[in-house]
Amino acid sequence: MSTGLANRIAALFPPAVGIACGACILLAAVAGKVAGAEVDPFNTGALYAAGPGDSRGGKLRMPCQKTPDGVALALADIVEASLCNNPQTRLAWVNARIQAAQLGVSQSAFLPTLSASAAHSRNSSNATGPQLTYNQTSASLSANYLLYDFGGREATLENARQLMAALAATQDATLQSVFLSAVQAYYQRYAVEAAATAARESVRASQESLKAAEARYRVGTGTPADRLQAQTAASQAALTLIQAEGNAQTALGVLANVMGLDANSAPAIAAPADIASSGAFERNISELIAEAKRARPDLSAAEAQVKAAHANIAAVNASGMPSIALFATRNYSDNGSSAALRGNTLGISMNIPLFTGYNTTYRVKAAEAQLEAKTALLDQLSKQVSLDVWRAYYALITGTEALRASADLLASAEESEKLAAGRYKAGVGGILELLNAQSALASARQQNIQAFYNWRIAKTALAQAMGQLDVSELQTAAK
Repeated sequence: MSTGLANRIAALFPPAVGIACGACILLAAVAGKVAGAEVDPFNTGALYAAGPGDSRGGKLRMPCQKTPDGVALALADIVEASLCNNPQTRLAWVNARIQAAQLGVSQSAFLPTLSASAAHSRNSSNATGPQLTYNQTSASLSANYLLYDFGGREATLENARQLMAALAATQDATLQSVFLSAVQAYYQRYAVEAAATAARESVRASQESLKAAEARYRVGTGTPADRLQAQTAASQAALTLIQAEGNAQTALGVLANVMGLDANSAPAIAAPADIASSGAFERNISELIAEAKRARPDLSAAEAQVKAAHANIAAVNASGMPSIALFATRNYSDNGSSAALRGNTLGISMNIPLFTGYNTTYRVKAAEAQLEAKTALLDQLSKQVSLDVWRAYYALITGTEALRASADLLASAEESEKLAAGRYKAGVGGILELLNAQSALASARQQNIQAFYNWRIAKTALAQAMGQLDVSELQTAAK
């Protein structure tokens, strides 16, 4: 089709013009096909990650492979699915691709522009006598190249580069955030499931206590008050179980949401491996904060935003300055009544904006204010990074100590419950002693479960606060 159109143009125009125009059309058709193949002459594709589950810095590289149906997903699988399918990571990746294309637009300003036009018409006129019918043909080829604009192109390109760096870092920060959310949802799912299991054990124990109280009441060694207290404790344990099972279902829906699934589509997941707590992470907090400020991708994004704002001021200032361009034109015109006209033009043009209604003045003011705003945001984020590390560090220390203390508490509560149960069955202990011991054991189980999973989450949260969350964290958690 393109070849046929080129032939018709060549037949319509004189040979030289027809061949040139036909070549232009074929060139445009080829360019269109190359564009369809996503040609990237400026290699902007190298500026962003390969996919929504990959980080530009290389810390996170997710294969984004579909997990076979019916396979229980481990923590690494949960994180992979979250990074690949969560809408937040996809949006961050797409934004980086958009800015990469904008960077290509800025680079195109350093190349000349070439345009061609052609027209053919059949005209009729009787202004000077008999009706005159004639054909009119015209064609032109123009080139334009900006030689100098007081650094406007360079500043615009630098602005685009810094915004590209900011969005690439923003994608990394988004990956880290979703990574942490996936870990939190995974462990919280098992925390509430373990809490439900503990609640079932409390229901079983309270039912046994109720049976023992009823048995003692029937033989005359127990009181109605003992039986009622045991019944109340059993009912309370049943209510706690109902709430725990509801929380478990909610946690499963949250996990599915983080993975980019509908809440009712959560897959089967594998239980986490047992790991022992360790104080090996303890380091100087000032060193951790300094390290975080070097590694946090969101802080890198804010720094790039400040650099982009500086470049934007230079670009706006340059827009109010003169610009110099080189231009060339080749024209052809034939109306059939005289010899065809051909012409060539080559020259240099200068554009001097004398007065723009103070447009440039206020654009500069706005750009300077944007720089102040970006600088303030950078300072705010820098302080937030230090606070994030501070909180995460001491949360991990607290979590470690809480895990150890809750383990001791659980051990003593189990012994106390066994002793109270034995005393009650032997007829030397009261129902209140037994119920109190069972309640303390149920509370100790809940605290130990939550402390265990809180400690795991705290480890991951500290890595995220420092901008160092990567796949090795999953490997450590699996050991």
